[in-house]
Amino acid sequence: MTLYLNEADVRQLLPMARAVDEVERAFSAHGRGQAVDIPRRRTRQPGGHLHILQAAAPEIGVIGYKAYYNKPGKPLNTLLHLMNHAQGNTEAIIESDWLGRIRTGAATGVAARYLAREDARVLGLFGYGRHARTQLEAVCTVRDIDEVKVFGRNQDAVRAFCEEMSRKVPARVRPALSREETVRGSDIIVTMTRASEPLFDGRWLEPGQFVAATGSNALDRREIDLETVRRADVIAVDSREVAQGECGDLLPAYENGLIYWENLADMGGIVTGRWPGRTAAAQVTLFESHGMAIQDLYVGAAVLAAARERGMGVSLPMGGADAR
Repeated sequence: MTLYLNEADVRQLLPMARAVDEVERAFSAHGRGQAVDIPRRRTRQPGGHLHILQAAAPEIGVIGYKAYYNKPGKPLNTLLHLMNHAQGNTEAIIESDWLGRIRTGAATGVAARYLAREDARVLGLFGYGRHARTQLEAVCTVRDIDEVKVFGRNQDAVRAFCEEMSRKVPARVRPALSREETVRGSDIIVTMTRASEPLFDGRWLEPGQFVAATGSNALDRREIDLETVRRADVIAVDSREVAQGECGDLLPAYENGLIYWENLADMGGIVTGRWPGRTAAAQVTLFESHGMAIQDLYVGAAVLAAARERGMGVSLPMGGADAR
């Protein structure tokens, strides 16, 4: 039997702290060569796009994929399929809109553990959408944030976001006065937008800051400028292979000879100690996040285990005929 878990189940079973720990485990497994991640593949059609991410995690006995269909004006249809690595049977199908949001935030949380200063207290956040919420929550999970400055083009939406998140995190969350104020004086800067042009001037960066650019997962998106890349003492990506195909932030830097893909640190290497993370308080560090299926597998497996413990979900019979 296959267990089916809906969005409400996932929200109940997956706290942010657990998601951060599981994504860190995923990075570690990938860094040790104990997990395989296949970058996102996109099937683009007029009126909608299908996206598929695949991975294998033998150490937790899971192989699987996440598929989601983006169609303007329709709810996001996204499902994670978890299969038993040894036996081949489908163990779970999990509705994964919230799971995707929380594991994306959790990846930034892991990066903040390794690349932000331990005494970081102020967060500057560009963005106020559904993914910005989990970015904010994840950073507050791993660092004792006192103040959050939020910048966005829609001031009413920014104020509503600040009011909502003030009730969810132990920090003062307020609208930023400007783009520059969002950057200056912040220990951590997170961008989660659909911007196609840089959001701030890299000359505003100050020693010791950690920048997490998390919205640019396509080559036609861009949240940071070349000066930000120049200022970064450490640049880390979740996956170099994914970054080469999706990182609109770093592509101009590569084309201008500022970076080489093979010289970028990956979070798996940082978590396992193969690459150095932050080594000095004054360093400017940069994390580029694009999303990996291995993150979905580890987080999804944790959700499945919790569901089994609590007797949640709906059991579905699955056929056993050979595929053709």
